[in-house]
Amino acid sequence: MADHYEVLGVDRNATPDEIKKAYRRLARELHPDVNPNPDASDKFKLVTHAYDVLSDPDQRQQYDIGPQPGFGGGQGFGGFGDIFETFFGGGGQSRGPRSRRERGQDALVRVEMDLDEVIFGSKRDIEVNTAVLCETCNGTCCAPGTRPVTCDICHGSGQIQRAVRSLLGNVMTSSPCGTCRGYGTVIPNPCPTCQGQGRVRAARTLSVDIPAGVDTGLRLQMPSQGEVGPAGGPQGDLYLEIKVRHHDTFSRNGDDLLATLEVQMTDAILGTSTILKTLDGEVPIEIKPGTQSAEILTIKDRGITRLRGGGRGDLKIGIQVVTPMKLNHKEQNLIKELAKSQRTVAPHLAHFQQGLFAKLRDRFLNV
Repeated sequence: MADHYEVLGVDRNATPDEIKKAYRRLARELHPDVNPNPDASDKFKLVTHAYDVLSDPDQRQQYDIGPQPGFGGGQGFGGFGDIFETFFGGGGQSRGPRSRRERGQDALVRVEMDLDEVIFGSKRDIEVNTAVLCETCNGTCCAPGTRPVTCDICHGSGQIQRAVRSLLGNVMTSSPCGTCRGYGTVIPNPCPTCQGQGRVRAARTLSVDIPAGVDTGLRLQMPSQGEVGPAGGPQGDLYLEIKVRHHDTFSRNGDDLLATLEVQMTDAILGTSTILKTLDGEVPIEIKPGTQSAEILTIKDRGITRLRGGGRGDLKIGIQVVTPMKLNHKEQNLIKELAKSQRTVAPHLAHFQQGLFAKLRDRFLNV
Protein backbone atom coordinates (compact mmCIF):
# COMPACT_ATOMS: atom_id res chain seq x y z
CA MET A 1 0.00 0.00 0.00
CA ALA A 2 1.23 3.48 -0.84
CA ASP A 3 2.75 5.56 1.92
CA HIS A 4 0.17 8.00 3.30
CA TYR A 5 2.66 10.86 3.48
CA GLU A 6 3.61 10.34 -0.16
CA VAL A 7 -0.06 10.20 -1.17
CA LEU A 8 -0.68 13.62 0.41
CA GLY A 9 2.72 14.95 -0.70
CA VAL A 10 3.82 16.08 2.76
CA ASP A 11 6.82 15.44 4.96
CA ARG A 12 6.61 12.88 7.79
CA ASN A 13 7.06 15.79 10.24
CA ALA A 14 4.20 17.77 8.72
CA THR A 15 1.90 19.59 11.11
CA PRO A 16 -1.83 18.86 11.27
CA ASP A 17 -2.53 22.13 9.42
CA GLU A 18 -0.13 21.19 6.64
CA ILE A 19 -1.80 17.80 6.30
CA LYS A 20 -5.24 19.42 6.16
CA LYS A 21 -4.17 21.94 3.49
CA ALA A 22 -2.63 19.19 1.37
CA TYR A 23 -5.78 17.12 1.58
CA ARG A 24 -8.04 20.01 0.60
CA ARG A 25 -5.86 20.84 -2.39
CA LEU A 26 -5.85 17.28 -3.66
CA ALA A 27 -9.54 16.80 -2.93
CA ARG A 28 -10.42 19.78 -5.11
CA GLU A 29 -8.35 18.30 -7.95
CA LEU A 30 -9.50 14.68 -7.71
CA HIS A 31 -13.12 14.83 -6.58
CA PRO A 32 -15.30 12.83 -9.05
CA ASP A 33 -17.68 15.77 -9.43
CA VAL A 34 -14.79 17.90 -10.71
CA ASN A 35 -12.42 15.44 -12.38
CA PRO A 36 -14.07 12.99 -14.85
CA ASN A 37 -10.84 11.01 -15.30
CA PRO A 38 -11.51 7.33 -14.34
CA ASP A 39 -8.27 7.22 -12.31
CA ALA A 40 -9.28 10.26 -10.31
CA SER A 41 -11.89 8.33 -8.30
CA ASP A 42 -9.35 5.73 -7.07
CA LYS A 43 -6.79 8.45 -6.27
CA PHE A 44 -9.46 10.38 -4.37
CA LYS A 45 -10.15 7.32 -2.22
CA LEU A 46 -6.44 6.94 -1.43
CA VAL A 47 -6.16 10.61 -0.52
CA THR A 48 -9.23 10.46 1.71
CA HIS A 49 -8.01 7.32 3.50
CA ALA A 50 -4.55 8.81 4.00
CA TYR A 51 -6.08 11.94 5.50
CA ASP A 52 -8.37 9.91 7.80
CA VAL A 53 -5.33 8.11 9.21
CA LEU A 54 -2.92 11.04 9.50
CA SER A 55 -5.50 13.51 10.86
CA ASP A 56 -6.19 11.22 13.86
CA PRO A 57 -3.34 11.50 16.41
CA ASP A 58 -3.69 7.92 17.69
CA GLN A 59 -3.89 6.36 14.24
CA ARG A 60 -1.00 8.51 12.97
CA GLN A 61 1.15 7.46 15.93
CA GLN A 62 0.41 3.79 15.37
CA TYR A 63 1.06 4.18 11.63
CA ASP A 64 4.41 5.82 12.31
CA ILE A 65 5.39 3.10 14.81
CA GLY A 66 4.59 0.26 12.43
CA PRO A 67 4.29 -3.40 13.47
CA GLN A 68 5.92 -4.26 16.80
CA PRO A 69 7.68 -7.62 17.21
CA GLY A 70 6.94 -9.62 20.32
CA PHE A 71 3.19 -8.85 20.48
CA GLY A 72 0.41 -10.53 18.57
CA GLY A 73 2.81 -12.89 16.84
CA GLY A 74 3.65 -15.30 19.63
CA GLN A 75 7.24 -14.05 20.12
CA GLY A 76 8.99 -11.83 22.61
CA PHE A 77 7.55 -11.84 26.12
CA GLY A 78 5.79 -15.21 25.74
CA GLY A 79 3.99 -16.15 28.96
CA PHE A 80 4.57 -12.76 30.56
CA GLY A 81 2.79 -11.17 27.62
CA ASP A 82 -0.26 -13.30 28.35
CA ILE A 83 -0.26 -12.13 31.96
CA PHE A 84 0.10 -8.49 30.97
CA GLU A 85 -2.73 -8.76 28.45
CA THR A 86 -5.01 -10.35 31.03
CA PHE A 87 -4.41 -7.64 33.63
CA PHE A 88 -4.05 -4.64 31.34
CA GLY A 89 -6.73 -4.72 28.69
CA GLY A 90 -6.13 -7.89 26.67
CA GLY A 91 -8.81 -9.84 28.54
CA GLY A 92 -7.29 -13.17 27.60
CA GLN A 93 -8.46 -12.86 23.98
CA SER A 94 -6.68 -14.79 21.25
CA ARG A 95 -3.99 -12.93 19.39
CA GLY A 96 -3.89 -12.12 15.72
CA PRO A 97 -6.63 -11.04 13.32
CA ARG A 98 -10.05 -12.58 13.59
CA SER A 99 -11.89 -14.08 10.66
CA ARG A 100 -14.69 -12.23 8.94
CA ARG A 101 -16.45 -15.55 8.43
CA GLU A 102 -18.79 -16.40 11.28
CA ARG A 103 -21.54 -18.96 11.76
CA GLY A 104 -24.97 -17.66 10.91
CA GLN A 105 -27.82 -17.42 13.39
CA ASP A 106 -30.50 -20.05 13.81
CA ALA A 107 -33.91 -19.33 12.25
CA LEU A 108 -37.40 -20.16 13.52
CA VAL A 109 -40.47 -20.81 11.37
CA ARG A 110 -43.92 -21.58 12.82
CA VAL A 111 -45.96 -24.23 11.02
CA GLU A 112 -49.68 -24.78 11.59
CA MET A 113 -51.16 -28.26 11.04
CA ASP A 114 -54.60 -29.83 11.14
CA LEU A 115 -55.26 -32.71 13.51
CA ASP A 116 -55.70 -35.22 10.69
CA GLU A 117 -52.21 -34.31 9.36
CA VAL A 118 -50.77 -35.15 12.75
CA ILE A 119 -52.04 -38.73 12.55
CA PHE A 120 -50.00 -39.73 9.52
CA GLY A 121 -47.49 -36.89 9.08
CA SER A 122 -47.32 -34.32 6.33
CA LYS A 123 -45.04 -33.13 3.55
CA ARG A 124 -44.89 -29.36 3.32
CA ASP A 125 -43.25 -26.70 1.18
CA ILE A 126 -42.10 -24.10 3.69
CA GLU A 127 -41.15 -20.58 2.58
CA VAL A 128 -38.39 -19.05 4.68
CA ASN A 129 -36.83 -15.60 4.45
CA THR A 130 -33.23 -15.74 5.64
CA ALA A 131 -29.75 -14.49 4.80
CA VAL A 132 -28.25 -16.39 1.86
CA LEU A 133 -24.84 -16.29 0.19
CA CYS A 134 -24.29 -13.23 -2.01
CA GLU A 135 -23.97 -14.50 -5.57
CA THR A 136 -22.12 -11.38 -6.74
CA CYS A 137 -19.10 -11.72 -4.43
CA ASN A 138 -19.62 -15.34 -3.33
CA GLY A 139 -19.05 -14.30 0.29
CA THR A 140 -15.79 -12.37 -0.22
CA CYS A 141 -17.52 -9.06 0.63
CA CYS A 142 -15.49 -7.37 -2.14
CA ALA A 143 -16.58 -5.94 -5.45
CA PRO A 144 -15.78 -8.27 -8.36
CA GLY A 145 -12.13 -8.08 -9.34
CA THR A 146 -11.01 -6.64 -5.98
CA ARG A 147 -9.79 -8.10 -2.71
CA PRO A 148 -9.22 -7.00 0.89
CA VAL A 149 -6.02 -5.07 1.60
CA THR A 150 -3.84 -5.22 4.69
CA CYS A 151 -4.76 -2.65 7.32
CA ASP A 152 -2.05 0.02 7.42
CA ILE A 153 -2.72 0.80 11.08
CA CYS A 154 -2.25 -2.64 12.63
CA HIS A 155 -0.32 -3.95 9.60
CA GLY A 156 -2.45 -7.06 9.42
CA SER A 157 -2.22 -8.15 13.05
CA GLY A 158 -5.73 -7.00 13.94
CA GLN A 159 -4.35 -5.66 17.24
CA ILE A 160 -3.09 -2.31 18.47
CA GLN A 161 -0.38 -2.15 21.13
CA ARG A 162 -0.18 0.72 23.55
CA ALA A 163 2.12 1.48 26.46
CA VAL A 164 0.34 1.72 29.81
CA ARG A 165 2.05 3.07 32.90
CA SER A 166 1.53 0.80 35.92
CA LEU A 167 3.14 -0.22 39.21
CA LEU A 168 5.27 -2.61 37.20
CA GLY A 169 6.45 0.15 34.89
CA ASN A 170 5.42 0.62 31.28
CA VAL A 171 3.42 -2.38 30.09
CA MET A 172 2.38 -2.97 26.49
CA THR A 173 -1.32 -3.83 26.14
CA SER A 174 -3.16 -5.15 23.12
CA SER A 175 -6.67 -4.31 21.88
CA PRO A 176 -8.55 -4.81 18.61
CA CYS A 177 -7.66 -2.34 15.88
CA GLY A 178 -10.37 0.27 15.51
CA THR A 179 -9.71 0.78 11.80
CA CYS A 180 -10.15 -2.82 10.64
CA ARG A 181 -12.15 -3.94 13.71
CA GLY A 182 -9.66 -6.68 14.42
CA TYR A 183 -9.81 -8.33 10.98
CA GLY A 184 -6.32 -7.26 9.92
CA THR A 185 -7.65 -6.19 6.53
CA VAL A 186 -9.95 -3.51 5.17
CA ILE A 187 -12.25 -3.65 2.15
CA PRO A 188 -11.77 -0.50 0.05
CA ASN A 189 -14.30 -1.62 -2.57
CA PRO A 190 -17.25 -3.39 -0.90
CA CYS A 191 -19.55 -5.57 -2.98
CA PRO A 192 -22.37 -3.33 -4.29
CA THR A 193 -24.97 -6.10 -3.93
CA CYS A 194 -24.45 -7.07 -0.28
CA GLN A 195 -22.76 -3.84 0.87
CA GLY A 196 -19.70 -5.78 1.97
CA GLN A 197 -21.60 -8.30 4.13
CA GLY A 198 -21.08 -11.38 1.94
CA ARG A 199 -24.78 -12.26 2.29
CA VAL A 200 -28.20 -10.93 1.33
CA ARG A 201 -31.76 -11.64 2.44
CA ALA A 202 -33.89 -13.74 0.14
CA ALA A 203 -36.98 -15.95 0.25
CA ARG A 204 -36.56 -19.63 -0.56
CA THR A 205 -38.76 -22.70 -0.43
CA LEU A 206 -37.85 -25.86 1.46
CA SER A 207 -39.62 -29.19 1.12
CA VAL A 208 -39.86 -30.80 4.57
CA ASP A 209 -41.33 -34.05 5.88
CA ILE A 210 -43.14 -33.47 9.18
CA PRO A 211 -43.38 -36.77 11.06
CA ALA A 212 -46.61 -38.15 12.48
CA GLY A 213 -47.30 -37.58 16.16
CA VAL A 214 -46.01 -34.03 16.52
CA ASP A 215 -47.79 -31.72 18.94
CA THR A 216 -48.10 -28.01 19.62
CA GLY A 217 -44.85 -26.52 20.88
CA LEU A 218 -42.61 -29.21 19.42
CA ARG A 219 -39.59 -27.91 17.49
CA LEU A 220 -38.06 -29.84 14.62
CA GLN A 221 -34.42 -29.09 13.86
CA MET A 222 -33.10 -28.81 10.30
CA PRO A 223 -29.30 -28.54 10.51
CA SER A 224 -27.52 -26.00 8.29
CA GLN A 225 -30.74 -24.53 6.88
CA GLY A 226 -30.71 -21.27 8.84
CA GLU A 227 -28.98 -17.94 8.24
CA VAL A 228 -25.76 -17.78 6.21
CA GLY A 229 -23.09 -16.18 8.37
CA PRO A 230 -21.21 -12.92 7.70
CA ALA A 231 -18.70 -13.16 4.86
CA GLY A 232 -20.36 -16.36 3.67
CA GLY A 233 -19.89 -18.15 6.98
CA PRO A 234 -21.54 -21.55 7.63
CA GLN A 235 -25.31 -21.61 8.00
CA GLY A 236 -27.07 -21.87 11.32
CA ASP A 237 -29.93 -24.30 11.91
CA LEU A 238 -33.59 -23.92 11.04
CA TYR A 239 -36.24 -24.84 13.62
CA LEU A 240 -39.85 -25.59 12.73
CA GLU A 241 -42.21 -24.87 15.65
CA ILE A 242 -45.44 -26.84 15.37
CA LYS A 243 -48.90 -25.55 16.19
CA VAL A 244 -51.86 -27.95 15.83
CA ARG A 245 -55.13 -26.22 14.98
CA HIS A 246 -58.23 -26.70 17.12
CA HIS A 247 -60.68 -29.34 15.88
CA ASP A 248 -64.41 -28.94 16.46
CA THR A 249 -65.06 -32.63 17.16
CA PHE A 250 -61.87 -34.33 18.31
CA SER A 251 -59.37 -33.35 20.97
CA ARG A 252 -56.07 -34.92 21.91
CA ASN A 253 -54.90 -36.53 25.13
CA GLY A 254 -51.35 -37.76 24.58
CA ASP A 255 -51.59 -40.27 21.74
CA ASP A 256 -55.34 -40.80 22.22
CA LEU A 257 -58.18 -38.96 20.50
CA LEU A 258 -61.24 -37.97 22.53
CA ALA A 259 -64.75 -37.23 21.32
CA THR A 260 -68.29 -37.10 22.70
CA LEU A 261 -71.17 -39.08 21.18
CA GLU A 262 -74.67 -37.79 21.91
CA VAL A 263 -77.13 -40.67 22.26
CA GLN A 264 -80.88 -40.28 22.51
CA MET A 265 -82.43 -41.66 25.69
CA THR A 266 -84.41 -44.33 23.83
CA ASP A 267 -81.27 -45.53 22.00
CA ALA A 268 -79.42 -45.69 25.31
CA ILE A 269 -82.25 -47.78 26.79
CA LEU A 270 -82.78 -50.13 23.87
CA GLY A 271 -79.34 -50.08 22.28
CA THR A 272 -78.47 -49.23 18.67
CA SER A 273 -75.69 -49.25 16.09
CA THR A 274 -74.24 -46.36 14.12
CA ILE A 275 -71.35 -45.31 11.87
CA LEU A 276 -68.85 -42.75 13.16
CA LYS A 277 -66.91 -40.52 10.77
CA THR A 278 -63.40 -40.37 12.22
CA LEU A 279 -60.35 -38.49 10.95
CA ASP A 280 -59.24 -41.47 8.88
CA GLY A 281 -62.47 -43.14 7.76
CA GLU A 282 -65.74 -44.55 9.03
CA VAL A 283 -65.98 -46.84 12.06
CA PRO A 284 -69.08 -48.90 13.01
CA ILE A 285 -69.94 -49.02 16.74
CA GLU A 286 -72.57 -50.70 18.90
CA ILE A 287 -74.46 -48.92 21.67
CA LYS A 288 -75.42 -51.58 24.19
CA PRO A 289 -78.86 -51.50 25.85
CA GLY A 290 -78.75 -49.63 29.14
CA THR A 291 -75.77 -47.43 28.22
CA GLN A 292 -75.18 -44.68 30.77
CA SER A 293 -73.82 -41.15 30.37
CA ALA A 294 -70.02 -40.84 30.78
CA GLU A 295 -69.41 -44.41 29.70
CA ILE A 296 -66.41 -44.67 27.37
CA LEU A 297 -66.21 -46.69 24.18
CA THR A 298 -62.61 -47.44 23.19
CA ILE A 299 -61.74 -48.03 19.55
CA LYS A 300 -58.23 -49.45 19.41
CA ASP A 301 -55.54 -48.03 17.11
CA ARG A 302 -57.62 -45.13 15.83
CA GLY A 303 -55.75 -42.40 17.68
CA ILE A 304 -52.52 -40.46 16.98
CA THR A 305 -49.49 -42.20 15.50
CA ARG A 306 -46.80 -42.28 18.18
CA LEU A 307 -43.90 -39.96 17.46
CA ARG A 308 -41.44 -42.49 18.85
CA GLY A 309 -41.93 -46.23 19.02
CA GLY A 310 -44.53 -46.68 16.27
CA GLY A 311 -48.14 -47.76 16.55
CA ARG A 312 -51.15 -45.60 17.31
CA GLY A 313 -53.13 -44.55 20.31
CA ASP A 314 -56.86 -45.19 20.76
CA LEU A 315 -60.03 -43.31 19.92
CA LYS A 316 -62.10 -42.89 23.09
CA ILE A 317 -65.76 -41.98 22.74
CA GLY A 318 -67.54 -40.55 25.77
CA ILE A 319 -71.29 -41.23 25.82
CA GLN A 320 -73.66 -38.41 26.63
CA VAL A 321 -77.29 -39.52 26.97
CA VAL A 322 -79.61 -36.76 25.77
CA THR A 323 -82.80 -36.32 27.77
CA PRO A 324 -85.67 -34.99 25.63
CA MET A 325 -86.72 -31.47 26.56
CA LYS A 326 -90.20 -31.38 25.02
CA LEU A 327 -92.71 -34.25 24.91
CA ASN A 328 -96.21 -34.29 23.54
CA HIS A 329 -99.13 -35.69 25.54
CA LYS A 330 -98.82 -39.19 24.08
CA GLU A 331 -95.06 -39.34 24.73
CA GLN A 332 -95.55 -38.17 28.32
CA ASN A 333 -98.07 -40.94 28.96
CA LEU A 334 -95.67 -43.54 27.54
CA ILE A 335 -92.90 -42.34 29.84
CA LYS A 336 -95.26 -42.44 32.80
CA GLU A 337 -96.22 -46.01 31.98
CA LEU A 338 -92.53 -46.89 31.74
CA ALA A 339 -91.90 -45.27 35.12
CA LYS A 340 -94.72 -47.27 36.73
CA SER A 341 -93.25 -50.53 35.43
CA GLN A 342 -89.82 -49.74 36.88
CA ARG A 343 -88.93 -49.94 40.55
CA THR A 344 -88.77 -46.30 41.63
CA VAL A 345 -85.48 -45.19 43.12
CA ALA A 346 -85.29 -41.68 44.53
CA PRO A 347 -82.40 -39.45 43.38
CA HIS A 348 -79.39 -39.94 45.65
CA LEU A 349 -75.68 -39.14 45.84
CA ALA A 350 -73.13 -41.67 44.60
CA HIS A 351 -69.36 -41.85 44.55
CA PHE A 352 -67.84 -39.27 42.15
CA GLN A 353 -65.93 -41.15 39.44
CA GLN A 354 -62.94 -38.83 39.29
CA GLY A 355 -60.82 -41.02 37.02
CA LEU A 356 -63.55 -41.39 34.44
CA PHE A 357 -64.29 -37.68 34.22
CA ALA A 358 -60.60 -36.72 34.20
CA LYS A 359 -60.13 -38.57 30.93
CA LEU A 360 -62.80 -36.45 29.27
CA ARG A 361 -62.44 -33.26 31.31
CA ASP A 362 -62.46 -31.01 28.26
CA ARG A 363 -65.77 -32.42 27.11
CA PHE A 364 -67.68 -32.95 30.38
CA LEU A 365 -66.36 -30.35 32.77
CA ASN A 366 -66.24 -27.57 30.15
CA VAL A 367 -63.63 -25.52 31.99
